[in-house]
Amino acid sequence: MREERHVLILSHDVVGKRMAGPGIRYYNLAKVISRHLKVVLAVPHESEIRDLEFSFSVQIYVRKSWSSIQPLVDRADVVIFPSDIASDFPELRNCRSYLVVDGYDPLLAEWLALNQQAKTEEVTNHWFVRLEQLSWQCLVGDFFVCASERQRDWWLGILEAHGRINPFTFGEDPSLRRLVDVVPFGLPEHPPQATKPTIRGVWHGIGPRDKILLWGGGLWPWLDPLTAIRAVSRVWSQRQDVRLVFPGVQHPNPWMRGIPTWNEAARRLAEEFGLLNRAVFFGEWIPYADWPGVLLESDIALALHFDTLETRLAFRSRILDYIWAGLPMIATRGDATSDLVERYGLGVVVDYKDEGGVAEAILQLLETPKSAWAPRFQRAQQDLTWERAAQPLLEFCRNPRRAPDKVALGNRLGSPFYMNEIARLREENASLRSLVAGYERGRFIRLMRWLHRVKRRLMRYSFR
Repeated sequence: MREERHVLILSHDVVGKRMAGPGIRYYNLAKVISRHLKVVLAVPHESEIRDLEFSFSVQIYVRKSWSSIQPLVDRADVVIFPSDIASDFPELRNCRSYLVVDGYDPLLAEWLALNQQAKTEEVTNHWFVRLEQLSWQCLVGDFFVCASERQRDWWLGILEAHGRINPFTFGEDPSLRRLVDVVPFGLPEHPPQATKPTIRGVWHGIGPRDKILLWGGGLWPWLDPLTAIRAVSRVWSQRQDVRLVFPGVQHPNPWMRGIPTWNEAARRLAEEFGLLNRAVFFGEWIPYADWPGVLLESDIALALHFDTLETRLAFRSRILDYIWAGLPMIATRGDATSDLVERYGLGVVVDYKDEGGVAEAILQLLETPKSAWAPRFQRAQQDLTWERAAQPLLEFCRNPRRAPDKVALGNRLGSPFYMNEIARLREENASLRSLVAGYERGRFIRLMRWLHRVKRRLMRYSFR
């Protein structure tokens, strides 16, 4: 029997017919928590929810419209939201609900990766905005969750810089698990079931006996689909039954469709090798209901990425899908999910940009019957269910508490020096841009005075 406590989960990503990792996460967390408590899942108005079954209430909200979620927040005992929602709805800070910030997605690291090709001066102002948003996220939470112990260390550092590790939070719990804990992605409790053919015999050029190499996610800048294509070009010289499939190059969230991807570069490379629509295939985005069929029809999964900050912090949700389906995989080292592949022995871990290693691993895994992997996958599947993953979050929702430093410090919470310094730097950055723009209009003396003030401040802070 469900308890009376009300939990509101705010998803910033679409939930419905087609979903990416964030939408899948909040849909499944809502399912788990709704077995014990009353849950409302609030999703952006672009969501297509009619094709999903829900064991909880689903409400639509308008992005950045406080009036569209305020009634839901007012009724909730606990509100769970991804970190960026804190800055989209600053009104959350003054609500009576207990607030859980989900920091599983390293958004600042992703933002830097998405903008790495832009000129530094073009993105600096937005970077200051991102820093201010990060500060709001750190100050507003009563409890924080993330996807791995590696992410937890990162969050602890950020929270310390914002004054959240203090005599009050440390005194309540020296381990700080009551402030930040790990809630990774999980696996459904029941094995995947295919409802209809999805790729074999459906996609032109892919026959019933071909070997499908699955790239399960998008083609974001921090991922490395080009190495996968180069590796397949090597394998092609030995066997022409391999088919590398990218079924999701178009993000289902309309707000994400303008972000940079490897889509065009990957298509060009496949065409240069003469493999486009022969050994390399691209789709748009597989409906969520058809995804189990894609997993079961595949022979090997690929999860390749570059050596970046995003990699260090990432938790690849698609790796969990591969584990769910018992699908052996080839993964680049360096992130938390490649550690899972190694820990349970679920495939081959390769180095960055190692096309030769990937090609060799493909040939090796194609010669190994999938049945040989079964015991290893069974162990991982038992350990990594959504029910287990969600336990720290469920425990907080059952017994919510105000963070002790928020009680003791109130509006004084946080690091005033840090916050004031960010504000001053933003003002001085804008002032510098204005002065440089007006340089030819006789403002040289003002510019020199500004530089002299900055020099004096830097010298003063160097002695603190």
